[in-house]
Amino acid sequence: MDLALLRTFVTVHRAGSFTRAAALLGLSQPAVTGQIRTLERQLGKPLFLRQARGVTPTTVGDELAHRAAPHLDALLEIAEAELDSETGIRTLHLAGPPEFIAMRALPALSPLIGEGLALRASFGNAEECLDGLAAGHHDLAISTARPRGALLSATTLCDEEHVLVAAPRWAARLGPSALRRGHVVLDQLPVVEVHESLPFVSRYWHAVFDSPPAAAGTVIAPDLRAVLEATASGAGLAVLPRYLCEDALERGRVVALLDPPVPPLRTYSLVVRTGTLAHPHIARAHESLLRAATDW
Repeated sequence: MDLALLRTFVTVHRAGSFTRAAALLGLSQPAVTGQIRTLERQLGKPLFLRQARGVTPTTVGDELAHRAAPHLDALLEIAEAELDSETGIRTLHLAGPPEFIAMRALPALSPLIGEGLALRASFGNAEECLDGLAAGHHDLAISTARPRGALLSATTLCDEEHVLVAAPRWAARLGPSALRRGHVVLDQLPVVEVHESLPFVSRYWHAVFDSPPAAAGTVIAPDLRAVLEATASGAGLAVLPRYLCEDALERGRVVALLDPPVPPLRTYSLVVRTGTLAHPHIARAHESLLRAATDW
């Protein structure tokens, strides 16, 4: 059996569509369709059920993928290891939120530069990063959304605690008694956020107060680092990851307005295309990020 046909088959099985598999393999869709038909003729059995949106594997297809995929991944690992030894440098394409990439991921991966790794970072929201990873534009994605289907595989990376903060003058104006009265008072403050939909503030309000925020955004800046600086300058309140505002809290540039018994958390996942951990440079980066996350 032709290994190229098996590789195409496993890619289609993981991608769930001929179109997406073609993009990952660098082939045309007709070429992928033709290879799958050739393999089906050789086996004398259908491997996929064609549907309006993508394909679904038959039981024969699932069995073949289960048996073939680990061996193909192992062969790929051998080939990639040989390629690494010949070229010396491999490039890792990483995608995720700009603040997390800048403050967490890149420092954790920097030691690998001395081992022959080059880095290219892309920024985007969870949906954009996962779509780019599925399309083959990235090798690793850091996402707050877990993927569905067999094409992408996710490993829990870390949790981030969200903190409600404002400049000291806002906290002094409100006073402790006002803060204890909760979100009715807080809704009177200007809000600094990354988007008009107030994703961080809304998540915090629902988790802590079990209600949506009444205020609209006063300052909108699509980068949490800009949100932090605007908040420290007195623009209003914001909800920020603790890792991002911890230094500002210690320096007194911002203060935490509340200390809920159970602070809201958001979980980050480290996502790869299934099978690509056979690439040594992706595996090394994946391992380094997971190891670094134990200290975050």
